[in-house]
Amino acid sequence: MVRELAVEVYLFIFSILFSIFKILPLQNKLTFVVSFKENNLAIYEEMQRANFSSKIVFLCTKRSYPSVKGKVDGSVYVFETLNVWHMILSIYHLATSRNVIVDNYYGFLAAIRFKKAVECIQIWHAAGAIKTFGMKDNSIQFRSERANRRFAKVYSQFHKVVVGSDRFGDIFQEAFQLPAENILPIGIPRTDFFFDKTKQVEIMDTFYKNYPQLRDKKIVLYAPTYREDGMNQNLAINIEEMYENLKEDHVLMIRLHPSVQMDLDMSKYQDFVYDFSKYPSINELLLVVDYLVTDYSSIPFEFSLLEKPMIFFPYDLDQYNEGRGLWESYEKMVPGPIVQTTKEIAATIKNNAFDMEKVKEFRVKWNQYSNGHSSQNLVQYLSVANNAQRKTEVPVGQNISM
Repeated sequence: MVRELAVEVYLFIFSILFSIFKILPLQNKLTFVVSFKENNLAIYEEMQRANFSSKIVFLCTKRSYPSVKGKVDGSVYVFETLNVWHMILSIYHLATSRNVIVDNYYGFLAAIRFKKAVECIQIWHAAGAIKTFGMKDNSIQFRSERANRRFAKVYSQFHKVVVGSDRFGDIFQEAFQLPAENILPIGIPRTDFFFDKTKQVEIMDTFYKNYPQLRDKKIVLYAPTYREDGMNQNLAINIEEMYENLKEDHVLMIRLHPSVQMDLDMSKYQDFVYDFSKYPSINELLLVVDYLVTDYSSIPFEFSLLEKPMIFFPYDLDQYNEGRGLWESYEKMVPGPIVQTTKEIAATIKNNAFDMEKVKEFRVKWNQYSNGHSSQNLVQYLSVANNAQRKTEVPVGQNISM
């Protein structure tokens, strides 16, 4: 109840400030709202290459701010923060931008109404989904009616949703209750990285210079997804068993979800287990990884572009499906062996028990439009749409810059 009241107060203040700034004329400006850097930076780099004409502004969560601030020129603000000046400027830019690009659920969208000429584009932060979200998330039954109305208002603000496949487009239509014309099938910008062989070679060379001890090892990446209700306190994988079975020529790399904080004692296995949870780029890690072990994460959708083997370890499948929900039966969705114990993980790797045709089929299904030109496709879409819009506009006075 207290949290719900705090949200309503925040949104009320946000709406008042937005309405004031909305009186000002729209500018030739694009504002990114960023929780996850990869898609946003891929688009920004393409905009720089293509000499995109709009002014560009970044509004970043506290976690994403450092990784974006050092990579872009121009205005970068901390968003949804106690920094009042940054928040005021953030709302100003949102109210005066011709284009707004978001990559997550943002509650402020429920409290505002963009001008008719504005387009809000949802680029999300993954290339596919195993677990449900949006209005299909099982947890909505535990939200208040007011909260569910707020969620629906947020989703209704997405004029376009960028997808990499028809299947993901279908999911977004269900999750956000949007019509087919709101789906933009041009590929996921962050996947362009997996088609840039030159950049990949440079990254791998740098990685092995920093971690020479891993050069001749087979790397197993364990990347579990986030779990609500305090289910993230312990690793489900048994490091001792992995060590005993694979220590000769493998290493175990652990990548916790960004929202999970866990103290991992690696001292006993210092030449075998490595915690890469704070490594800045998951995509870069995937280049050096030989095997992925995960559960309900979205990482497999991008990892499949490398056509490497995956193992699925849904040790709490029934409980997770009941609490969160899955888009299809787990067995139907995943392109690799499903195991229930660490011993099975090790045995699968040692016996090379993988059907790589399933991985290739998974890649084609979920990366249908992601072919290395997704960022370019989006920038071209924005350029064409903005040019068409400007031709219909009548000048309304001098723009104000901040």
